[in-house]
Amino acid sequence: MVKKKNAYGHLTVEERKVITVAEVVQELIKAQEDRRDVNLNSLKNKIASKYNLETAPRLVDIISAVPSNYKKMLVPKLLAKPIRTASGIAVVAVMCKPHRCPHINLTGNICVYCPGGPDSDFEYSTQSYTGYEPTSMRAIRARYDPYLQTRHRVEQLKQLGHSVDKVEFIVMGGTFMSLPDDYRDYFIRNLHDALSGHKSSSVDEAVIYSERSNTKCIGITIETRPDYCLEKHLSDMLKYGCTRLEIGVQSVYEDVALDTNRGHTVKAVCGTFHLAKDAGFKVVAHMMPDLPNVDLERDIEQFIEFFENPAFRADGLKIYPTLVIRGTGLYELWKTGRYKSYPPSVLVDLIAKILALVPPWTRVYRVQRDIPMPLVSSGVEHGNLRELALNRMKDLGLKCRDVRTREVGITEIHEKVRPNDVESVRRDYKANGGWETFLSYEDPAQDILVGLLRLRKCSDLTYRPELLGGCSIIRELHVYGSVVPVSGRDEKKFQHQGYGTLLMNWAEEIAINEHESNKIAVISGVGTRNYYRKLGYELEGPYMVKSLKPGEYISSFDYLHGSVLKFDGNNNLIKQIIDDNDEDEENEWLKQFDNECRNK
Repeated sequence: MVKKKNAYGHLTVEERKVITVAEVVQELIKAQEDRRDVNLNSLKNKIASKYNLETAPRLVDIISAVPSNYKKMLVPKLLAKPIRTASGIAVVAVMCKPHRCPHINLTGNICVYCPGGPDSDFEYSTQSYTGYEPTSMRAIRARYDPYLQTRHRVEQLKQLGHSVDKVEFIVMGGTFMSLPDDYRDYFIRNLHDALSGHKSSSVDEAVIYSERSNTKCIGITIETRPDYCLEKHLSDMLKYGCTRLEIGVQSVYEDVALDTNRGHTVKAVCGTFHLAKDAGFKVVAHMMPDLPNVDLERDIEQFIEFFENPAFRADGLKIYPTLVIRGTGLYELWKTGRYKSYPPSVLVDLIAKILALVPPWTRVYRVQRDIPMPLVSSGVEHGNLRELALNRMKDLGLKCRDVRTREVGITEIHEKVRPNDVESVRRDYKANGGWETFLSYEDPAQDILVGLLRLRKCSDLTYRPELLGGCSIIRELHVYGSVVPVSGRDEKKFQHQGYGTLLMNWAEEIAINEHESNKIAVISGVGTRNYYRKLGYELEGPYMVKSLKPGEYISSFDYLHGSVLKFDGNNNLIKQIIDDNDEDEENEWLKQFDNECRNK
């Protein structure tokens, strides 16, 4: 140790940090050229010790020091939490300002288990959050300014080596749609402006500039309640560029909703799901096992009901086991012995059984709240509940087949496997008054999902004028794998390899031949509209729409790759589309690949 101090004692700490970072990068480059793996943490600590530094260099500094000609090779290996962009999207969570829960005026109080909010023990926190979650702390540092929250988070993800060409916002912090219209417009406008760099005076203007931004807003997710998810709210959210809703359900039992002071009925939940899906939204439900007056058997039964009853059948799920947190009504019940949480092993078993029930068209986004463990008085005792549940499933011989577990990007990170033999797979089911078709490209042998499309034949209750008169709607198109820019291509990744076009073409065929629809619509994120324009879709209201009428319809294949003459019903020439990209060979490959997949 003395020699090290003498050798580098004449250098300042900052100079030694710079030398350390440079040496780490050189070792990484050498390892890359020698094709050998390196333990980054061990390497950082070893070189930091050599230069007598108390702490290892930050990952951000190492990534910044990588020469430009090595970035493409090295940065993916240095990614902090690569899972964040493994689904092909960089998620940016933002929080609206703290406000009281809207149903407090109706019921006189908030939900019995709910922490946070202006009247809680946790000052300056939003409803249902403590202020100590990572997203909450970022929001508080930015004083809940939507523009600053976005810019700071995007820059942070960039510094950590993640691609931010495609961003999806999640608007958190209580019931956003209960806030005044002018505040909501201000908030959404600033989200779009933070990506485009333009200063807009209205949501409509912000959306126009966001559509042309280099960093694309591919969707906005808004947390809401069934009583703030009616026609007016849905129309406002469509205007914002919202494509997915997260709706607090918590339980499928009416008595539990009443006992926990939810302020709405389960019947209202079913009506909301129906209305939202008919408008094209993807629907994610929040469910809470281990609520008061619900035993283990009843908990399992409610998830069976949730997945099998067509009145529910959400597209996604967040499982939030009940937590006892000080300042809540549930905390008082727990303190007096009137409520008791499941033991940790029982909870792991329950989550394992729930995950085994999940159908292959449903995505489980989360398995527990992001609330720090020291704030939890009773409930979940482990921060890795999903991992423990998946391990328990292996012990029980069960398998989780939800969308997230099977995504190609996730399996590549966790299992180090890639698909070999991709086939087209179709699954049909009834849900919320409509006919749902889940189309996908998968490797069935390895159970890996490459891409998916959700197609719906809407019910007669569709209220949006753009969707009336025999319309099918595509509620989601997603090709998985690490982020590739909207106009880019990477042969080693699955985005922009033609799977999206295959899925769109397939959906159009079903809409024409089976739904007998006159047109097909897509609920599209603002930043992906140009992709659908290349397939022949045009903006109508908040949707991208294409006519399916004879004489007007052009398939996505032909529109994207061919020289096409488009005629109206009277055989008058409307539009000539000329392919300038000389992609005939690729077009033929796509068609051949599609036929091979269908024939398997």
